[in-house]
Amino acid sequence: MAGSQIPGPLGIGSNVSEIDKGTLPLTDTPSPAPVGMSMDSSAANPKGATDNAEFSAQGLTLLKQVERLHLKPYNDQTGKEISDWIEGATIGYGHLITKGEWDIYKNGITAPTADALFSRDLAPFVNTVRASIKVRLKQNQFDALVIFAFNIGPDAFSGSSVVALINDTKAHTQYKNLEAAWKAWNKSQGKVMPGLTNRRQCEWSIYSQGIYSGW
Repeated sequence: MAGSQIPGPLGIGSNVSEIDKGTLPLTDTPSPAPVGMSMDSSAANPKGATDNAEFSAQGLTLLKQVERLHLKPYNDQTGKEISDWIEGATIGYGHLITKGEWDIYKNGITAPTADALFSRDLAPFVNTVRASIKVRLKQNQFDALVIFAFNIGPDAFSGSSVVALINDTKAHTQYKNLEAAWKAWNKSQGKVMPGLTNRRQCEWSIYSQGIYSGW
């Protein structure tokens, strides 16, 4: 899903030149896995400082609020409910429905099913942040990175200047600082999108100040 609607998981190619332009093309939803809800930074270790990190309940609540719950399939571009599968068919908290899944979701889902689907969709992004970040993080910083990765996609996140600058503050990038690198991800198909600009500001406020507020 792309554009000003600010949806759920977005996949991106791993080409670094495209990554730092902040473009947001689509790919398939990642494979599922369980997701945890707490973080004990004391358990971190130098070789994997975020190995034991989990997405907090506060982060989950915010992300669910901004993704918004839809119990019927809808077109992610228009927000209108749909009765036939299309590219961008979506349900729950921003879950992209593949054509093969259409028969499962075409008649809608319950709120508990949406919660389970969201946890499944979110897990790969939690794991991506764990694997990519090599320094110790505060809970709010980890949460912000998961929300960021959830939007731009795991490959884009792993290869981004954001990750490079967090892991090494002296890393050479085209940006003057981490904030600039983060907020550069405000484009869809080469155009600056107000919704993405607002989302990046929200994520940055969580990361830098611990302020959990929607956009």
